[in-house]
Amino acid sequence: MKIETIDVEATIENTRKLLKNDPGVSPALKGTIELLLTLVTILINQLGLNSRNSSKPPSFDPNRKKKIKKVGDRKAGGQNGHVGSTLQKYEDPDFIENIPIDRTSIPKGTYKNVGYESRQIVDIEISRIVTEYRAQILEDANGKRYTAPFPEGVSRPVQYGINVKVHSVYMSQYQLVPYKRIEEDFQDQVKIPISAGTVFNFNYDAYHKLEAFESMVKSRLIDSGLCHADETGININGKRVWLHCVSNDLWSYYHPHEKRGLEAMEEIGVLPHLKGILCHDHWKPYFKLDCQHALCNAHHLRELERAWEQDKQKWARDMRALLLQINQAVDDAGGRLEPAESRRYRQKYRDLLDKAQTECPPPDESRKKNKRGRTKRSKARNLLERLMDFETETLRFMDDEQVPFTNNRGENDIRMTKVQQKISGCFRSTEGAAIFCRIRSYLSTCKKHGMRATKALRLLFEGRLPDFMNE
Repeated sequence: MKIETIDVEATIENTRKLLKNDPGVSPALKGTIELLLTLVTILINQLGLNSRNSSKPPSFDPNRKKKIKKVGDRKAGGQNGHVGSTLQKYEDPDFIENIPIDRTSIPKGTYKNVGYESRQIVDIEISRIVTEYRAQILEDANGKRYTAPFPEGVSRPVQYGINVKVHSVYMSQYQLVPYKRIEEDFQDQVKIPISAGTVFNFNYDAYHKLEAFESMVKSRLIDSGLCHADETGININGKRVWLHCVSNDLWSYYHPHEKRGLEAMEEIGVLPHLKGILCHDHWKPYFKLDCQHALCNAHHLRELERAWEQDKQKWARDMRALLLQINQAVDDAGGRLEPAESRRYRQKYRDLLDKAQTECPPPDESRKKNKRGRTKRSKARNLLERLMDFETETLRFMDDEQVPFTNNRGENDIRMTKVQQKISGCFRSTEGAAIFCRIRSYLSTCKKHGMRATKALRLLFEGRLPDFMNE
């Protein structure tokens, strides 16, 4: 790695040679310098980490530059056959304003009406709608009164309607707008006084209405053929806890828990009962689950890139190229390789790992000297052993059409949680985190089934669930 014009790795290596060949340096000084060189190497390797060779997000990349696309033969803009989103005329306008011709502006003569040319302005009007119910009261000759019953749900002298609830929950749980700004939005736009506490109550109401949905989504995930799992740290009132996500292409389930490992998975109650394949990023507690596993090769690609860039491991460069080649072959084959081709690629995979044993050998166990535990290995060696020990899980995407090359589905499903934390900083309580997770589970699932969030929330507050949940 170079910093400005200095080749740091070459300088460190040259310093070690000079130190080794200089007999005048005391052992204590040699040990101190060696320690400093080791620390410098570790820090330099940290500087070399980015989104391509580690799990760091692109926002952490130094001097990040936008990729310049290659100039192709196609012209800029939408191509032929592209389905655009151009604003179209509406067949049922709300208002029609006829514009007569000023007869003084045209030559004198006899004219007949042959039609009109229309143009439309599409706009919005945000307004408050107040519906007052007046229940008739009748009194008989004896003074006894009879009052007409109010519609179901109209139980107070004044209360918020469904649209207010839907919009509040939509803004806070889907668009992730803070409570205070929702309060300001209602006051500024429609002059409706609404407090942060009221918004919380709407969310709390939605949370309880989704109790049956939570049981359903857990059951659907357990019975599915493939699930993705991931977890991320969240902040609850200054304390770090974990948000767990289990999902697939149709269902999403989020749950907060103090623990990250198997204890949390067992209490959440989805993964321990999974009947299909679990795709994940090699977090070790997942392997304690009694199911088939598939590993995320996006993580492998980044780790292989780091092993090549920082450790100069040629096998890592070649393995990265091979995994990408296999993935392309799977895509070209429609999602699954024929058995003969699968065996051929698997043999290439094994041959490459066998050659890697020479370039990246295991540590010398004879130097262990009765020390307990596993002998320390380099990052490159750990990666090599993982690819050897988990060959089936790494290459499962070749032979099973439903297994993807990466765990991107799970990582994408959990991404909005990080956005929420960036906006709000933390959850104020465990209850608030639980509300967020259950409502996001519902909205994410509805979106995967092609239903918009506002429609999904309207059905919820009307006491109904979407049709796809009854199938």
